[in-house]
Amino acid sequence: MSRFCRHNRLTAECPICSKGTLLDPAAQPARSSRRSTARRGAGRSQASAASRLSRGPFVAAGPYEGGHEVRLERVPGGLRLADWQAGQIARRAPVLTLRDLGPLLAEAAAENLLEPPDLDGVATAQGEYGASPGRSGELRDELRVERLDGDRVRIARWILRPNAGWELQEAPVMLPPKRFVEALAAAARNGVLVSEPEP
Repeated sequence: MSRFCRHNRLTAECPICSKGTLLDPAAQPARSSRRSTARRGAGRSQASAASRLSRGPFVAAGPYEGGHEVRLERVPGGLRLADWQAGQIARRAPVLTLRDLGPLLAEAAAENLLEPPDLDGVATAQGEYGASPGRSGELRDELRVERLDGDRVRIARWILRPNAGWELQEAPVMLPPKRFVEALAAAARNGVLVSEPEP
């Protein structure tokens, strides 16, 4: 068995791969008494909730209908864009309004989370989305910035599955900052981020 994990770290030192194993520094040794079982179960749920909280610098847009907000935060290995609701990460692709995207990116640049993408240029094409291509293991993937109904924008990963086509990943996006900048710049070039004229 390899001592290195898929994140190119020693498995014992990787905060992702060691979580929930004997190598996890946050794990406490099990007690043999029956009384402590209930307490341990409550402690685990609190620990798992605490592990999902933001620990690094982040910027947020919202709150939106339903009380959720979209956060862009620094995590080990890159940036995570996620939909947060009631202090927890929601398992869906992040969607925010177009009017909130510019301020979110400006604030992210001020916090040194990512380089500001060029969104002010004239659209040179007309497309449904802007994308940053990459790979997810053996599969091709794209980080897409796409316009939904009205002024809503979804920033999500799509994976090309053999014999099935492109599939939306309903999950938070965790990628290097460069991929976010590429996708946003491509969306601006394709006219995806052009505001609709007000009536």
